[in-house]
Order: sequence, then C-alpha cells, then structure tokens
Amino acid sequence: MDHSSLSTKQSIMFSHKFAQLTKAMWKSVEKDWQQWIKPYNLNINEHQILWIAYHLSGASISDIAKFGVMHVSTAFNFSKKLEERNLITFSKNAEDKRNTYIELTPDGDRLLLETLEAYEPETYSIYNGALPIKELYGKFPEFTELIAIIRHIYGEDFMDIFAESFHTFDEEFTEDNGTLTPVSQENKIQKSASTLNK
Repeated sequence: MDHSSLSTKQSIMFSHKFAQLTKAMWKSVEKDWQQWIKPYNLNINEHQILWIAYHLSGASISDIAKFGVMHVSTAFNFSKKLEERNLITFSKNAEDKRNTYIELTPDGDRLLLETLEAYEPETYSIYNGALPIKELYGKFPEFTELIAIIRHIYGEDFMDIFAESFHTFDEEFTEDNGTLTPVSQENKIQKSASTLNK
C-alpha cells in the first residue's frame, strides 16, 4: 500500500482520536469489570484467564497471553495465582514439553459460572451507552471497522479465537429470565428430572 499520499497531520488526528476514545471506553469497562468480580477476589487478568481457559479447553500460556492481550509473563504469573487457589491446573504435552497448558479445575469452572450468574447488565456503562443504538437499529453495534483494524494489527489467529469464544459462549449457555445456565448443566438437570420421573 502506498502511504505517500497520507499526511502526518491526518495520522496524528486519527491516532489521537482513536487513543482518546478507546482510553475513555476502557476506563469505563475496567471500572465496571473490577466491581463485577471484586466479590470473588479476582482481578481482571485472572478473570480473563478463567474465561479463556473455559472457552479454549487446553489453552497454552501463549494462547492466554495472545488472546488476553497480555505479556506471557503476566499470563503465567496470574495463572500461578489461580493454580494456588486450585482454580486451574498446569500440564505439559507429552509431545511438546516447551508449552505449558492450563485447564480449569471443577472449582475454577464453578467460580467462573458464579461470576457469570452475578453479572447485572444495568451496572455496565458501556452496555447502557449502547442501548440507544439497539433501540434505534434493533441490534447492538457490530464494530465492523474496529474488528478490521484489530485483525490487521493482531492477525487472523486472534480473530479466529475471538469469534470462536463468542460462538462457544452462545452455544454453551442458555438464558431463562435473565439467568445463565450452561447447556451441559441444563442437560444434567433434564436427565436428572427424567430419571426421577421414571
């Protein structure tokens, strides 16, 4: 691509506008996210690691770092803290000892689900800020241009994991009167009910 026709002034204006908007947005998300998980003695990195481990079963520390947009040492150090709380386990692949993989323990799985059950949409400023758009257009913003920029910066692998995690979430959870239930748990409940009815 020929960048010679682009001006320095345009570049600064675009970059600064993007920086200011994303910083303001992140500050709001960060505050709301911290309040959401505070009762569970988690920080944002730890909660994100639990979330990624849930959706990417057998994720490597490198996967966690890449998708969590954090340094590998940050991913590892916060994963160690989660391991100390018996929320995740570490393992090595027999064929590739270079990578460390993490899995949620039953306690980790349970804690993540508790945080999801405690989520209250009306306490999230970004969600409330997007409601007028949903009311006007009948759907939430899809961030098409933002996704295109992120794809260019982080690559196709990042976007594949991004899309897969939301697809997995959509497939693995149902909602009844505002309460999220894992589909696997719902299946267990249905099987238990049918067993009791026999």
